[in-house]
Amino acid sequence: MRTEKEIREEIFEKVEELYELRRVQAQFIPGKTRINYAGRVYDEKEMISLVDASLDFWLTTGRYAKQFEEELAKFIGVKYCLLTNSGSSANLLAISALTSHKLGEKRLQPGDEVITTACGFPTTLNPIIQNNLIPVFIDVELGTYNVQADKIEEAITDKTKAIFVPHTLGNPVKLDKILELVNKHDLWFVEDNCDALGSEYMGQYTGSFGHISTCSFYPAHHITMGEGGAVLTNDVLLKNIIASFRDWGRDCWCDPGCDDTCGKRFDWHLGSLPLGYDHKYIYSHIGYNLKVTDMQAAIGVEQLKKLPTFIEKRRENFNLLYKKLKQYEIYLVLPSSEAESKASWFGFPILVREDAPFTRADIVKYLENNNIATRMLFGGNLIKQPAYDCIVYRMQDSLKNTDLVMNRLFWIGVYPGLTEEMIGFVIDLFNSFLDNL
Repeated sequence: MRTEKEIREEIFEKVEELYELRRVQAQFIPGKTRINYAGRVYDEKEMISLVDASLDFWLTTGRYAKQFEEELAKFIGVKYCLLTNSGSSANLLAISALTSHKLGEKRLQPGDEVITTACGFPTTLNPIIQNNLIPVFIDVELGTYNVQADKIEEAITDKTKAIFVPHTLGNPVKLDKILELVNKHDLWFVEDNCDALGSEYMGQYTGSFGHISTCSFYPAHHITMGEGGAVLTNDVLLKNIIASFRDWGRDCWCDPGCDDTCGKRFDWHLGSLPLGYDHKYIYSHIGYNLKVTDMQAAIGVEQLKKLPTFIEKRRENFNLLYKKLKQYEIYLVLPSSEAESKASWFGFPILVREDAPFTRADIVKYLENNNIATRMLFGGNLIKQPAYDCIVYRMQDSLKNTDLVMNRLFWIGVYPGLTEEMIGFVIDLFNSFLDNL
């Protein structure tokens, strides 16, 4: 009788054979083949890892999740990583954790203010609102499209308790300035690192600066699990609180399938429960079930091995676009970044100047008609979105630049699946559009 190991290896060989069969790609045909703004990049190793996890049939969080958490934490340079089912859930967990009673006087309470930006993705803003906190909007810089860090201090009041901002399209915010304010005013700092995995600031990875940071592993992002996200921290108390909110709100910290790691499972006396009530069923927070499956984590383990290569390819594609489009700065505002930063770019943002002889709609239509995918900077000015008509917020000064982003900015892809030939075709299209004005 064959062993399980032998059977698995035979299955893996068939998976590799299937991958090779599918790998034969159609020839790139300029103008016919779609050039996406983002996408998954993988090989047979991710497929084999996924099948391996499925054969375990553990289904929920397991060995692959533990491996991924340890390896991502080590890569970014933090102590703890907790996987969750999406980057949006990661943001929800990060802000919800800061409302925990276990933080004492430092906890966020309804009516407290959180400094953020209205320029970006809605699930940076949503957890602030969902936790009955007040967002305070700061405008963004043109070029970096990050929060104007120099304008934050004038927005701080006695009600200000936290700063929660994204690194827009992988471009690091002015972290030294923000950390100065965080320390000066004793604020929480949460980094939305969902679009910036692998970006650096002063030689340190983003995601390692905040009290908490978040990542996303949606297929468009730097690495993928299909769906998935992570919350990272150096603080063991925050780590345990985040795990509680993620895992139904329970007080127990045992991993799935494990019992009594505290050694006193039936000796706790919490709340108004009877002495000795099973710690696995004691709840210290009003939480969720936002765990990831081990099959998703199995894909992530292999993706993480490719991350350094992915980062370099993103930078190469970005630099090639920048070099070739620089001649058109009379019409276009090209992206810029802080001198201290080294971005792991999610995309290449382009702002059409007000006096350009064409509109954003004109050039976007031209690119899309030639099968070049474009995207807006997510929700533009979020307070103009119908979902936020009735929210309570405060604005520090106007959001003039945020409105410019909403009306004139678009971005194109730099992801590792784009070949030099594809980037060359994109540049040729810009040339044909802009040289004939």
